[in-house]
Amino acid sequence: MDKIVLASNNSHKIKEFKEIIKNKEIVTLNDIGFFDDIEETGSTFLENSLIKAEVISKYLKINGLEYDIIADDSGLCVNSLNGEPGVYSARYDGEHGNTENNRKKLLQKLEDKDDRSAYFVCCIVLYHPNGEYDFVEGKTFGKITKHELGNKDFGYDCLFLSDDLGKTFGEASSEEKNEVSHRGRAIKLLADKNFKL
Repeated sequence: MDKIVLASNNSHKIKEFKEIIKNKEIVTLNDIGFFDDIEETGSTFLENSLIKAEVISKYLKINGLEYDIIADDSGLCVNSLNGEPGVYSARYDGEHGNTENNRKKLLQKLEDKDDRSAYFVCCIVLYHPNGEYDFVEGKTFGKITKHELGNKDFGYDCLFLSDDLGKTFGEASSEEKNEVSHRGRAIKLLADKNFKL
């Protein structure tokens, strides 16, 4: 089975990729011994995905390894906030990964807004050792609830009422979420184009 390096150590993300791409061995950054932080300085999801892929590609070359790399960037875009938090979704309140504070800030900014429509977007890059790459984008649509509903472990899931499911991602099972999520859709697009599942 071919190995592909997933440029992440995020357990939720790894699980999602492994559940959909079953005919490849998904190798994490921990597995290849990469423990540095990668600074995402791009202004778009594609730019951030490429930054991650290029850093990992250089690391693999230095270590004499040649694997394809999957790198993704994703975020929540709220229409009445001009697309915020967007590429800053993980650090919306300033501290990277403080999901509780990120959600609080989002709810505060939406207090006086009637339009709570939003979408998640995920851009995935498949990066080859020769520097060529392909990318896909998946989206899922919904609206932001006024209160947290369901599991609060992952990002904005407990605030995102999915148009497809009629409940928040926080209330959905992983199978339900994978069927309609931005990342699930992007992974399927990538797999259909490249891995022939």
